[in-house]
Amino acid sequence: MRLHRNLVYTTIDSLNAIFNEGEYADKVVARALKKDKRWGSSDRKFVAETIYEIVRWKRLYAEIAEVKEPYDRDNLWRMFAVWAVLRGYPIPDWRQLEGTPERKIKGRFDELSKTRAIKESIPDWMDELGVKELGEKVWAKEIAAQNQPAKVILRTNTLKGTKESLRNTLMDLNIETEYLKDQPEALVLKERANVFLTDAFKQGLFEVQDANSQLVAGFLDVKPGMRVVDTCAGAGGKTLHMASLMENKGQLIAMDLYESKLKQLKLRAKRNGAFNIEYRIIDSTKVIKKLHEKADRVLIDAPCSGLGVLKRNPDSKWKLQPEFIDNIRKVQSEVLENYSKIVKPGGKLVYATCSVLPSENQEQVEKFLKTEIGQQFTFIEDRKMLASESGFDGFYMALLERKK
Repeated sequence: MRLHRNLVYTTIDSLNAIFNEGEYADKVVARALKKDKRWGSSDRKFVAETIYEIVRWKRLYAEIAEVKEPYDRDNLWRMFAVWAVLRGYPIPDWRQLEGTPERKIKGRFDELSKTRAIKESIPDWMDELGVKELGEKVWAKEIAAQNQPAKVILRTNTLKGTKESLRNTLMDLNIETEYLKDQPEALVLKERANVFLTDAFKQGLFEVQDANSQLVAGFLDVKPGMRVVDTCAGAGGKTLHMASLMENKGQLIAMDLYESKLKQLKLRAKRNGAFNIEYRIIDSTKVIKKLHEKADRVLIDAPCSGLGVLKRNPDSKWKLQPEFIDNIRKVQSEVLENYSKIVKPGGKLVYATCSVLPSENQEQVEKFLKTEIGQQFTFIEDRKMLASESGFDGFYMALLERKK
């Protein structure tokens, strides 16, 4: 267990890009992994995991190292030293790590861990908000669960094969997976692996999608031959799932404000062999009005704070601001009111978010049901999924039916 200089330098450069230049961690990590063709899988694993670890525990490590933003390179080395000491690495005799106070680091870790916001490495406002919305006990468990690295979950593309055949194909590539109870298409990787480089991925046999996210399409109860609208399709993980549940029969309209996201979805759909999808950019209110009362099923996968997916996006802890959450609640209300009009009488709607906050979830649904359009809907059921209970992402989904 020794530290290699070129891997650590890459880690420091990457942290500088994330913390000081506002870049997204996943993009920075992807770039870092291409840096040296000679690196083996264990080298790449070290770089990716170390960057994510230090991003995840930024506040805790910065407090232990007694450094403040903006971090210069010396500060980043001090934070790295904290990581190395707490992970049990012997400190090499490099100039940047000279005089690393190992006993002091361990002592400060014990002392600072008594304060939850520092121990769980989140801003104070986020800790206060979590307590206010979920209560002390639930929030303490939830934020601890959100700091565990996310498992890699695959969703079998049933347009191209079965879960069993996919498992065998991956087994031949020395990628071991396990089934998930009550999840008809999911496989969990036993160990992390770059599945995107496999022929199985390039042939469209699977997508990477969290287990709780995989429940949404089934919850909407889509069937072959229906007209289904995904109003906030994004890059389309749930759109592709619905296409496979529809067996490519019927019409699936994928909408988004951003053309770039729909372009990405088109590429994914081609790889998946999903050809019942139409793409529409929401560039005016007309796009929505044309669809009023035309759809059997509507998915509103609403923009949200993302406080259910921190384990997957640890850098969003530092990018999120309290004002953003206030604004996003207004957007959610508008989206729910406007897009619900697409559902035809007798049709169904799912409102979903990847947040664990009641103010973005059940409170939005309750508020909607009191509006003029909302009174035309009946609440059927909802599901609140916490990372602390499921081990997967935090999610919310509510199923509503439009009265005939």
